[in-house]
Amino acid sequence: MDIFKKCYDYTVVKDYKAMGVYPYFHALDSKQGVEVMMEGKRRIMLGSNNYLGLTNDERVINAAVEATKQYGSGVSGSRFLNGTLTLHLELEQELANFLNKEACLTFSTGFQSNLGIISALAGRNDLIFCDRENHASIYDAARLSYAKMLRYRHNDMDELEKLLKEADPNKGKLIVTDGVFSMSGDVANLPKIVALAKQYNARVMVDDAHGLGAIGENGRGTAAYFGLEDQVDVVMGTFSKSLASLGGFMVGDATVVEYVQHKARPFIFSAALTPSNAAAALEALRVLKAEPERVTRLNAIASKMRSMLTERGLPVVTDSEAPIVSVYTYGFLRTLLVCEMLYDRGVYVNPVLPPATPDNECLIRTSYTATHTEALIEEAADIIESVLNTLPKDEEKLIKMVQDRVG
Repeated sequence: MDIFKKCYDYTVVKDYKAMGVYPYFHALDSKQGVEVMMEGKRRIMLGSNNYLGLTNDERVINAAVEATKQYGSGVSGSRFLNGTLTLHLELEQELANFLNKEACLTFSTGFQSNLGIISALAGRNDLIFCDRENHASIYDAARLSYAKMLRYRHNDMDELEKLLKEADPNKGKLIVTDGVFSMSGDVANLPKIVALAKQYNARVMVDDAHGLGAIGENGRGTAAYFGLEDQVDVVMGTFSKSLASLGGFMVGDATVVEYVQHKARPFIFSAALTPSNAAAALEALRVLKAEPERVTRLNAIASKMRSMLTERGLPVVTDSEAPIVSVYTYGFLRTLLVCEMLYDRGVYVNPVLPPATPDNECLIRTSYTATHTEALIEEAADIIESVLNTLPKDEEKLIKMVQDRVG
């Protein structure tokens, strides 16, 4: 059989494009910001992870430009060989200090960070305890590690304890959880996770991609939010969100970081962060440290939007303090149609579809930036309410509405 047969049989994308409800790969004509030009039209951006609004900050842009002038456009090698810059070491030291850990190691992407950290720390004789709503990179990392992965229901501490209690006490145990869950905006029950880890001799790793710069004292993330920085063993984070760049990192005890540095294949066999990415992340970190009020502003904007959508009677998913506000749209086709109608009316949001959600529990995910204004989010809330109230509940009527859109 031709290995490409599956490709030619895969018609889902063509089908939804023909229906006019394909929601992906819309192209920007401008910088990331709270308002963007996308495919020739102004849109309110509610689908970005630019939490601190630093992707178009002149200080960050200039740092990237100057680093390129000084170091060139790339490093042309891995950190093990010719790819380590003084800039990388400076960034790692400042991140470790900011997050109150002994050491830091940077990776070329956030996805690669989880692959490297988890596959280095866990092996065939170890167990990984994984929240079912963890990021896909954590699942792939567990597979790469060859450890046995045990999944527990989202934020279900009773099930986590049951799995820990039943686990072989002679096996190494790593509990891995998102700090802020990227689709729902839920915050992990870190106090209970830490308590269970102590009770059952496990270690704790937090993927804080959506927590860093968004919650916790001075934006230090989920562990700081709960006052548990000294009790979380490893924190992973990314530069592509609050830190306005590209890449990822881990912080932890120096001995653990050094071990990962010498064992993580995704780190060893990849080119290092480009100078521009490292410099942009470092400058964004310095802005965060100098302007912690950005985090306060971000939380206020997200809280305001959460309240406005709730007051309009929309089914908001969670009441967390994270800058992610998701709304149930339930059906698959309904969700695609909502996203397309919002896009047409000038609001960009993200669809959340199976397998990221259970069937008929689809969402639209909105996310916020410290530089959003109240006027902008009020405009967006009105449009979201209008679109959701326009759609018929009856599935047949919904299908006809889609058909009418495409003639």
